[in-house]
Amino acid sequence: MSIEEKIIEGAGELFQKYGIRSVSMDDIARHLSISKKTIYQYYKDKDEIVSLALKKHMEFEKSEYDQIFDKGSNAIEELAKVSKCMRKDFKEMNPSLLFDMQKYHPNAWSIWLNFKNEYIKNQVMENLKKGIAEGYYREDINPDVLARMRVELVQMGFNEDIFPSDLYKLSELQLLFFDHFVHGIVTEKGRELYENYIVNESSNQNK
Repeated sequence: MSIEEKIIEGAGELFQKYGIRSVSMDDIARHLSISKKTIYQYYKDKDEIVSLALKKHMEFEKSEYDQIFDKGSNAIEELAKVSKCMRKDFKEMNPSLLFDMQKYHPNAWSIWLNFKNEYIKNQVMENLKKGIAEGYYREDINPDVLARMRVELVQMGFNEDIFPSDLYKLSELQLLFFDHFVHGIVTEKGRELYENYIVNESSNQNK
């Protein structure tokens, strides 16, 4: 891994854990055991690092979720695997991440919005259409509306005005949103299959 890649990866780790605003260039340098001068040899400012770290994270998430949707045998299996990924992805994520991005890093915010409104929304919509065709989701749902609602729920979980981090844990909140979403779209057949996947996943973790 090159020094440029190490800087982006190290900065991304800090942003995920502590948020963006609270992480300084000195913090990044200290975390990587390099000088701040070295960072500035490769990147002009923190804003550039934030955007590149976000792009790297988006590429990783896209690869992770592409595998789920490419290999899932049915729409319910895809949901169960998405739930598992969410547990991991949100576990150490700082709730101030999106707020910091929106307020202080408009370029990165634009990258996130595009990823949310294009890639995530489209994947949700395709899963909904697939689930309806398989009989696992209710026929009366509107895939476009629900896909838009779902991605906005993800973003809402980061809103400190609605869900203060001292009262709500981000990972638990996102999984609660997801659970409500799933149980609002499934048929009885879909619910039974989803719960079987979750029970099996839970038993595998306890082995």
